[in-house]
Amino acid sequence: MQDLMTKNSRGNPNALGVEKAKQFLTNLPPEALIEEAIRNNEGVLTDTGALMADTGQFTGRSPKDRFIVKDEITTDTIWWGEINKPISTEQYEGLYEKMLQFLEDKKVYVRDAIAGADPKYQLDLRIYNTHAWQNLFCYNMFLRPTTEQLKSFNPNFTIICAPEFKANPAVDGTRGENFTIINLNKNIILIGGSAYAGEIKKGIFSVLNYTLPLKENVLSMHCSANIGKDKDTAIFFGLSGTGKTTLSADSKRKLIGDDEHGWTEEDIFNFEGGCYAKVIDLTREKEPEIWDAIKFGAIVENTRFYPDTRRVDYTNKSVTENTRTAYPIHHIKNIAIPSTGEVPHNIFFLTADAFGVIPPISKLNKAQAMYHFISGYTAKVAGTEVGISEPQTTFSACFGAAFLPLHPTKYAELFGQKMETHHANVWLVNTGWTGGPYGKGSRIKLKYTRAMIHAALNGELDHVEYRPHEKFEIAVPQHCPQVPDKLLNPKNTWEDKKAYDQKADHLINSFLKNFEQYKAYANETILSGAPHT
Repeated sequence: MQDLMTKNSRGNPNALGVEKAKQFLTNLPPEALIEEAIRNNEGVLTDTGALMADTGQFTGRSPKDRFIVKDEITTDTIWWGEINKPISTEQYEGLYEKMLQFLEDKKVYVRDAIAGADPKYQLDLRIYNTHAWQNLFCYNMFLRPTTEQLKSFNPNFTIICAPEFKANPAVDGTRGENFTIINLNKNIILIGGSAYAGEIKKGIFSVLNYTLPLKENVLSMHCSANIGKDKDTAIFFGLSGTGKTTLSADSKRKLIGDDEHGWTEEDIFNFEGGCYAKVIDLTREKEPEIWDAIKFGAIVENTRFYPDTRRVDYTNKSVTENTRTAYPIHHIKNIAIPSTGEVPHNIFFLTADAFGVIPPISKLNKAQAMYHFISGYTAKVAGTEVGISEPQTTFSACFGAAFLPLHPTKYAELFGQKMETHHANVWLVNTGWTGGPYGKGSRIKLKYTRAMIHAALNGELDHVEYRPHEKFEIAVPQHCPQVPDKLLNPKNTWEDKKAYDQKADHLINSFLKNFEQYKAYANETILSGAPHT
């Protein structure tokens, strides 16, 4: 084991004054990291060979504790507010120096990795972890340089992650002891006080959401993507519970990626080299690709075993409902290699409309697409959270508001440009309710949703009749193969037509109210895509 460590630790991995660390273990393979994690009591193996690890106090991201350094680079470019909170250069420098001192007597796991499958737009990362299992997470989630690439690897972005290090809010300017601080001038992310590994992944996503649209005219997107045998790329946007992962996993199409992508003038490319999927209530029947990917090399977070076994009980919520797995994308069989595709032919906005108002599939023009992109709508249903007794609207700008350093209209304008330039079809797909709202109607059958998506992908909806929805004014196809015609027009599925109109007006008013926060920054094209009561 020592020989393996020595072999993989040649040279000084320091780039920032971290050379005083007690020991560097650089670019260890998964097998060695797993042994390290077990030796450090960071985790145990499950019956499938996956490493089970706990994230401690924080079992999810802490968005209120993420800061961006406010300096001459960011003052006039960042969308400051609840999502992007400023911290001063002086406060950053103080924390940075304290973290370096903290690492002086620690064993540090160093990982060289890449974010971005298109070489023209990638970030070369150097990541410093005090936990072996988090270094394995980085191996799984980011792209892995080849041996040849590592010989001349020159990182242009650095992450220092030390969960044991805690800030002093009174001195350091943080809200609590945990923090994520992004410095877009120094190209550094500092993470402390939290062992939730998703902070690493989403920190880099936030960086790419800043640099790519602003400097490269590349649209960064929180979406999944797949590609057909004719090289036709499709991308899927959708908040939690809308079916993004399920619908993009298609045996007839290869997966490009399941979460984060860039759209250039030439291609779609995955930012990541792995998948970070929720596993609550996971079964092989529901998600066979994810189930089979949880094997040696994968990580499962905050899960628990069935008593007296090493078999994971995916129904167990005793730690959190946000149980997850992280695995390299090659654990899935049907993937695109490399993780790129041609510019998209079809784009799907997925919503689980619990009000039963949105048609199961409709086509959006440019203005409507930009408006709905900014809106990022779905609905929570009764029982999903304490205190929710009827459906509640949920809006998240660009389907990922928490990770947008720029104002949402910037992304929407770029989306509209690319949609128009590349003649992409944009479809709004309701995977939620029909025949009435939640509690009265029923969930649209998955087989119908799949049939509608396949019809859109195959061009079978190109030559059917469309009628404008009387409320949202979006184009509704009047026929789709393997789908009952009545289902396509949601009002026809309601017994009480007046109740449908009332519910539709209620939903439209929710859209309009939500959009008030963006209205002053939106151009006339975006504003013209709004629904009307």
